[in-house]
Amino acid sequence: MNDESFLHKAFSLYYDGFRSMTLGKTLWAVILVKLFIIFVVLKLFFFPNFIGQHAEKGQEPEFVASEVLGRTP
Repeated sequence: MNDESFLHKAFSLYYDGFRSMTLGKTLWAVILVKLFIIFVVLKLFFFPNFIGQHAEKGQEPEFVASEVLGRTP
């Protein structure tokens, strides 16, 4: 019986699969570029640090609580 560990078998499976890909490499590159855009570019331009700009240092929980309680109908 072969004494290779599960991790070694899993690594060799994925390594061989990615090595023989042609179209898959391009698709993975597209996926990684999209993830970069989603998590970095959109965060920088569309989701500013609102709490950090409006709350005093160390008073962030109180600021959030007052905003949440103040906006309830």
